[in-house]
Amino acid sequence: MALKCFWVCFTFFFGFWVVAFCSQDGFLSLSCGGEKSYVDSYKIKWVSDDTFITTGKKTTVEYVEGTSSSSIPIRFFPESRGRNCYKLPVENISSIVLVRAQFVYKNYDKHRKPPAFSVSLGTAIVSMVNLTDKDPWIDEFTWPVSKDTLSFCLQAIPGGGSPVISSLEIRPLPQGAYQSSLEDFWHKSLRKCYRINSGYTNGSLRYPIDPFDRIWDADQSYTPFHASPAFNILLSFNLSSQKERPPLNVLQTARVLAREDVLHYNLPLDKLGDYYIVLYFAGILPVSASFDILINGDLLLSEFKIRTSEASTLYFKQKGITSLDIALRSIVFYPQINALEVYEIVDIPPETSSTTVSALQVIEQSTGFDLGWQDDPCFPNPWDHIECEGSTVISLDLSDINLRSISPTFGDLLDLKILNLHNTSLSGAIQNLGGLQDLEKLNLSFNQLTSFGSDLDSLVNLRVLNLENNKLQGTLPLSLDRESLEVRTSGNLCLSFSTMVCNDASSNPSIETPQVTIVANKKHKQHRLLAIILGAAGGTLFALLLISLLVLLYINKRKAETTYTTRAAIDMRNWNAARIFSYKEIKTATNNFKEVIGRGSFGSVYLGKLSDGKLVAVKVRSDKTQLGADSFINELPHVHRDGMQVHLLSQIHHQNLVSLEGFCHEPKQQILVYEYLPGGSLSDHLYGPKSQKVSLSWIRRLKIAIDAAKGLDYLHNGSDPRIIHRDIKCSNILLDCQMNAKVCDFGLSKQVTQGDATHVTTVVKGTAGYLDPDLFCMRSMKAKPYLQAGALEIVDDSLKGTFDVESMRKAALVTVRSVERDASRRPTIAEVLEELKEAYSLQLSYLASLGHPD
Repeated sequence: MALKCFWVCFTFFFGFWVVAFCSQDGFLSLSCGGEKSYVDSYKIKWVSDDTFITTGKKTTVEYVEGTSSSSIPIRFFPESRGRNCYKLPVENISSIVLVRAQFVYKNYDKHRKPPAFSVSLGTAIVSMVNLTDKDPWIDEFTWPVSKDTLSFCLQAIPGGGSPVISSLEIRPLPQGAYQSSLEDFWHKSLRKCYRINSGYTNGSLRYPIDPFDRIWDADQSYTPFHASPAFNILLSFNLSSQKERPPLNVLQTARVLAREDVLHYNLPLDKLGDYYIVLYFAGILPVSASFDILINGDLLLSEFKIRTSEASTLYFKQKGITSLDIALRSIVFYPQINALEVYEIVDIPPETSSTTVSALQVIEQSTGFDLGWQDDPCFPNPWDHIECEGSTVISLDLSDINLRSISPTFGDLLDLKILNLHNTSLSGAIQNLGGLQDLEKLNLSFNQLTSFGSDLDSLVNLRVLNLENNKLQGTLPLSLDRESLEVRTSGNLCLSFSTMVCNDASSNPSIETPQVTIVANKKHKQHRLLAIILGAAGGTLFALLLISLLVLLYINKRKAETTYTTRAAIDMRNWNAARIFSYKEIKTATNNFKEVIGRGSFGSVYLGKLSDGKLVAVKVRSDKTQLGADSFINELPHVHRDGMQVHLLSQIHHQNLVSLEGFCHEPKQQILVYEYLPGGSLSDHLYGPKSQKVSLSWIRRLKIAIDAAKGLDYLHNGSDPRIIHRDIKCSNILLDCQMNAKVCDFGLSKQVTQGDATHVTTVVKGTAGYLDPDLFCMRSMKAKPYLQAGALEIVDDSLKGTFDVESMRKAALVTVRSVERDASRRPTIAEVLEELKEAYSLQLSYLASLGHPD
């Protein structure tokens, strides 16, 4: 009686589950090239693909299947350049989805040349379609959902013709399905090779029998060696432990070995690769069979048992195979199998930094051309004009495109090694390239450049600089006078490292730079190098004697500070990324700490001037605050302190982050030296005395917010390891004289590594109201950082009538989302940055329509 009640309850639950899911929640069925919505024979609703793609043309083709003929719509992509991508919504559907596409040619263009092309999901090429081999061609994939939108792209290959597609489907799969025995699941996609309903010979099964709309093919096309009988026995099974939730109808049929010792499925595979195999078993016979399982002759599981009325699933992975032989070898009674699935494992490459992607998209917009830049710049194939190493953009070639200027956005391409701006209508000064620390080759030839600016001084890794055929003249920057750098200058008025060569250039415009390449004088440098070596050798001997004497005196005089000194010496050997100042140098630079320009938890901030004339902000730690001591160590390139990993912030360079110039770390003296920004803080302009003089316009506020978001985006997504600032507020956003914003005060920042995903911190630091509530209340450090409350200000009375309503609405909405109490509902900083850029563009258009720029 109890057993009967169980089956009644289970049947009720199972039936309810199927009915509930049959509402088709999460189903998306696109009729590619179709004009109207319709419901098919399976009661599935289909809609036009128009709202999911912006490229391609439509037509119809006569499709014959069996004895019936019908006309179906298709979308094709003639003269395709780059990727043709569908944007498929997958948010809140499932952790894994099924993607199924059908490609039909059927000679729609009367050319009798079926096309071949590649298909990609996200950053992965998942299939190479060849409609000469099979027409129609159906592909099906599983995909781990990590974003709200999934890109499904078709890309032409040379000589392959125009890509074409007839239908595209998205189906949610059960939570946790197709993950067992699959390492690094979130970076794997599965391409279906076989899904066989063993023992069933009456056509395929799909929705609503399978509520997830998987198509289970009949067994007749795959009849195994030693053909064995099929059984169809109506039993119910408890499927709650089956992650893949195979349909009950599928488990009620089986292929059973009756007369031979081994039951085989011999399945050919498309290509050499790694494959994922799922085998389903259900005890539909009144006996409990026992058998070995072999794959390609290797015994993978011995004495596997099937028990009556029980269902089970086995998972196997095979690497580097070209064919598949699944064998069940009898031990007790008869081997049986109810269903099986075989998938090719496809690796999903990592995505390019969102900072890089955003910068490239802005650059594309500034060109006024559609460069075909969609989705990821590096995968599945690099964009035109771009070269990558892995997921890193290292080369950008925009030659012969009318740029007119080098925008600040170029400074976000921090990993560039090669930049080609040949013949791009550049004029004025060379600018906005100072942040490209890895740049090795820079081509600025055939432009109208007239001055060098100061950015070239920062490009320490530059090996080739092409300045040919510009309007430059006079003395070349001395920073370029190095043996490792080749400078090409022909076609300018007169360029030289010597002022004497070009003395007459200003009075005689006909004098031009000789048609040669300027390189450093190697012989002179060799002599100079020899002198340096000899001097260094002598100096070293003297220094050693002097240091030895000083060490002896130091030990005798200050034994109490031995521990501190030893530790500091060890630390400072690692602090080689920033300049080390002596306390005497600091006193001289600040005129004995004369002018205070700010105060914080760390201590006072003084205005300083270095020996080269550069203005700096000097932060001097107060002995009264332990917070300052921790902050000091946190902002240095120190790797280990009290067993805890701390930041390498002095090695981080970004145009929207205040840079660390150096530090002083002597007994009782802990001082940080930063670049000085004369514009003050954002807080000064919003609430301080500066706000009484001039109110920041809406376009200015948006620009400042974008600058700050760029800096945070780099910390969150562009640096390695990722960094969470933890104290973002208006007083920690500083402005230069041109109102460009930079984020400062990294004393409370936190590195995020893989191990920090569940990190719990025992000390909460930051400003209440600006700190992540999860960290402030629960001391939980999220591995996925979010913009915190107070990161940007929105509107006040002074802005009335000066802003575009849609621009304000977009900024306000993302701000409201950014201060959500629940971290899962807050946008990432990359998403915030995109919304702010859109708001900025809307305001620019609004101002242009009024006839003024600000």
